[in-house]
Amino acid sequence: MIDPPALRDIIRSGLLSFPVTPFDAENRFNPAALRAHLEWLAPHPVAGLIVAGGTGEMFSLTPSEIVEVVRTAKAAQPEAPIIAGCGYGTKLASELAQAIEAGGGDGILLLPHYLIGAPQDGIEAHIRAVCRATAMGVIVYNRGQSVVSAETLARLAEDCPNLIGFKDGTGDIDTVRRITIGLGDRLACIGGMPTHELFAQAYRGAGVDTYSSAVFNFVPETALAFHAAFTAGDDRGCAALLRDFYYPFATIRDRKTGYAVSAIKAGVSLRGFATGPVRSPLTDLTGEERAMLAALIEVRS
Repeated sequence: MIDPPALRDIIRSGLLSFPVTPFDAENRFNPAALRAHLEWLAPHPVAGLIVAGGTGEMFSLTPSEIVEVVRTAKAAQPEAPIIAGCGYGTKLASELAQAIEAGGGDGILLLPHYLIGAPQDGIEAHIRAVCRATAMGVIVYNRGQSVVSAETLARLAEDCPNLIGFKDGTGDIDTVRRITIGLGDRLACIGGMPTHELFAQAYRGAGVDTYSSAVFNFVPETALAFHAAFTAGDDRGCAALLRDFYYPFATIRDRKTGYAVSAIKAGVSLRGFATGPVRSPLTDLTGEERAMLAALIEVRS
């Protein structure tokens, strides 16, 4: 396991990737397919792999499947930091964090607890309990029903040494800026909007210098080219990639709710990997939409 402060510094150093989770014909996790995909991605450098996260359909996986995903990813890329999605209620999330740690994980991305809203003191108690359940680094993900304020996060950072990161998927730039000003030295701050490249430059203005890329799954060269332009402050280069790839991709992604995941999985499939379908309640792209995505990939390949 990577020491939490060291993991925080690694996360700050580059792009993060969100691998998909492949399934077989019986809708079971397909470890061989995941390993093949990750080995194909391995020559393209990233700061870490966030497996079984949002793009990896964590919400549709069983706890044992999540741990198997972690073990498979670690075997495929033994030198890469492996961060796993973790969530649900406090007891389940705490037990899952421990299982991920035992399975070889280096950290967790704490996803929302789902369904029920909760007050700040309840969310704070939930995050504190999960942090105390594991020695791994913990990244808090502001999204959906679980959104911490800057004040709550400051208390948690004080109390939980292994809380190493904050990821935002809300688009609330005011809260993001309060956190980066107050905790930017203490935590790795990560952009986590769906297809975050569309928002990366705006988030950079709020003090967020790294992000996770889902399209890295199927066009790693394009994802790294955008990240290089972003890091260099090359706004013209970013604009060209947004115009030629990211906005056309978003046109496909926005055709149906859930396609932020489904379109990524389709992209991996179109690159020749056995992904299987997305699990319900998500739905797969239509034949027409796959053809649109295939044409876009062909231009970038």
